[in-house]
Amino acid sequence: MAAEVSQQSSSPQVHEPSSAHSDLEEVVRVIPENARTTKLNGQFWIWAGANIAPINWVLGALGIAMGLGLWDTMLVLVLGNLIGMAVFGFFVVLGQRSGLSGMVLARGVFGRKGAYLPAVIQMVVVIGWCAVNTWIILDLVMALFAQLGWANPDEDNIGVRIAVAAAIMAIQVAISFLGYKAIAKFERWTVPPTIVVLVAMSIAAWFFMDIDWGYAGSAASPLTEQERIIAMSQVMTAIGIGWGLTWLTYAGDYSRFVSKTVPERKTYIVSALGQFIPVVWLGLLGATLATKSSEIDPGAMIVENFGALALPVLLLVLHGPIATNILNIYSFSVTAQALDLKLSRRVMSILVGIFAMIAVIVFINIGSLASTLDAWLIGVVGWTTTWGAVVFVHYYLLHPRIKNFADLTLPVAQSKIPMVNWKAMAAFALGIFATWLCMYGMLPALQGPIATALGGMDLSWLAGLLTSGISYWLLGRQDVISARKLNVPAANESLVAE
Repeated sequence: MAAEVSQQSSSPQVHEPSSAHSDLEEVVRVIPENARTTKLNGQFWIWAGANIAPINWVLGALGIAMGLGLWDTMLVLVLGNLIGMAVFGFFVVLGQRSGLSGMVLARGVFGRKGAYLPAVIQMVVVIGWCAVNTWIILDLVMALFAQLGWANPDEDNIGVRIAVAAAIMAIQVAISFLGYKAIAKFERWTVPPTIVVLVAMSIAAWFFMDIDWGYAGSAASPLTEQERIIAMSQVMTAIGIGWGLTWLTYAGDYSRFVSKTVPERKTYIVSALGQFIPVVWLGLLGATLATKSSEIDPGAMIVENFGALALPVLLLVLHGPIATNILNIYSFSVTAQALDLKLSRRVMSILVGIFAMIAVIVFINIGSLASTLDAWLIGVVGWTTTWGAVVFVHYYLLHPRIKNFADLTLPVAQSKIPMVNWKAMAAFALGIFATWLCMYGMLPALQGPIATALGGMDLSWLAGLLTSGISYWLLGRQDVISARKLNVPAANESLVAE
């Protein structure tokens, strides 16, 4: 093991991943130094591309639709995402440090087989995200078709929507099928021109449209001070802090290709900014447009507000959800590897496309956009916050000295780590329960008793984070103290440490 650490630390610096890159992605292993890159622009474009998507202006408009004023909505967006993206950066660094995907890295926390549980949850979440993003595209496409006279906007056009969704899903699957290198190239070449279009959109909206910059909520039904605070807490969970936290499980899947010679602080800053800038920018765009009509449907927002510019804007904005979903599909395929499935990563990419397409058809037949998004986002935030807290405590507080993670890639029969870390599993379960207690979604099943008693105030992300993080620190701390007194690794610290 010591020889392996020494060999990795002396590997020559590289600037681009090697051609053997795609083969490395087909097996569970630490990405070697000669297959990593020292360039960080790829990380910025990957995360920026994932967030330059219509869902983010929909989320910005969601605050207005819930009765908040423009600046209340922006306060939640900016402060919430500053915190959420700050946490996200630590998980990006874990991926670079370990050379492993998020769910393989979780084996060191939850146990060799205990990690199956979060991996399965992540796969279900990814299918849902892929479906939601593709579903939102359909509004844009149908608005475009209506502009061209190809579809009647007064009809449901269910068959056309399904056909368009299938075509878009095929494109997303094809790019993800090719692997990380193809994803990085797609984002690097397509995000910059998309930003140019968004700059034009923002200028048109903020300087030439009748934006109500002093919008303080609906004059017809203004919120009381208590209702305002409650609405802000709900938006904070869905699109403030919660938005950054929803990306924790994805972070390592892409930063594992960054060379360990790159300073971790640079990886952290570049990746966090790649998330923060487009989320806040598009959130502001959606919120300001919503002050004109309180409309949150992305297709209707574009056609109503941009008129003659709608056609080029719609054509280029299609890039955003595709850029997001190629990450979803790829992360599904590498998450499946953590389950020790015999199917290849490429086959899993195809399967997730099929599953997500089925979910899209379900979403097409659901009427309320706001309630569907609210229920989905709050549910996702609840699980990722809890998972993230346990993983953070493990690798940054309890076992910060781990440097070599190769044991996590061994087959079950050869594994040197416990099959299940019951302390981590208990902390995870407690965190999920605390999250539900303090959750207040639009669906009755997502309205916990504490949140209900507080009149609908949603502090689920905070309850899940603190409960799971503190409980795991308390449960795991004694093992670490005892092991260090005996100068031996703790039961779940068999990996090479300093």
